[in-house]
Amino acid sequence: MYLMYVDESGDTGLCPPKGRSPTSLFCLTGLVVHELRWVETLKELVQFRHWLKWKYRVYLDDELHSAELITKARTLPKSLQRLRKHQRLAILRHHADQLARLTDIRLINVCIDKTLQKDADSNKVFRRAWYALFQRFENTILHRNFPGPANDHERGIVFPDRTDAIRLKSHLEDMRVRNLLYSKRPDGSRTATDEPIRLLIEDPVCRDSRHSYFIQAADCAVFLFKQHLQPNAYMKKHGANAYLNTRLKPVLCTHASNFDPLGIVRL
Repeated sequence: MYLMYVDESGDTGLCPPKGRSPTSLFCLTGLVVHELRWVETLKELVQFRHWLKWKYRVYLDDELHSAELITKARTLPKSLQRLRKHQRLAILRHHADQLARLTDIRLINVCIDKTLQKDADSNKVFRRAWYALFQRFENTILHRNFPGPANDHERGIVFPDRTDAIRLKSHLEDMRVRNLLYSKRPDGSRTATDEPIRLLIEDPVCRDSRHSYFIQAADCAVFLFKQHLQPNAYMKKHGANAYLNTRLKPVLCTHASNFDPLGIVRL
């Protein structure tokens, strides 16, 4: 069984002039680990948190929320508020390096550019991004391209951060019934095949990031993914917009896309 922990960056709202969203991108990152590697991976994440406690006096139950480390320090736990900004960036960097050492995980990255979506609304943006993530998770299991045990008849289950669980449940149920995949013919026309989702079981199980080091790890990864595509001034000034490529590259699921060297699924 493969477990995928998911977090998002950006929002599904429309950009001006049709909407008020401050960002043109909506990003999802799924951190995938096999059930037989879950305990070992958790132990390494816990060891990392013990190191952070020794190095920066950050408590084990303090949530590492990557965007707030850089942009909203006042919302952080007191142990993180007292740190200087360059120290909080260092924590983000150390977190990325820790993920890169977890050889049994892979990161699936999906990005949707809302400015390119014809007749899009918030629901369509949400649906298209999650459909793509579900599909890549399914395909990578099917083709046995994740690290870890290669058992016959593997399955997958999804653990998103707090999001719209009802909509996610509905979308996954729809994909189990009908799932049209389009491909181009040599003459430029498109053909559709119906390939319902078969390997993802149960409804998505929402987790609170405060209680899950795996969701916090996905949060770190998706923040760096978003900064790779659309960095803020501070991250760009300090070269941190390159962390996806320079630090997380060993654990990126490059099988997710044949059109991007980092495996980014661009919609």
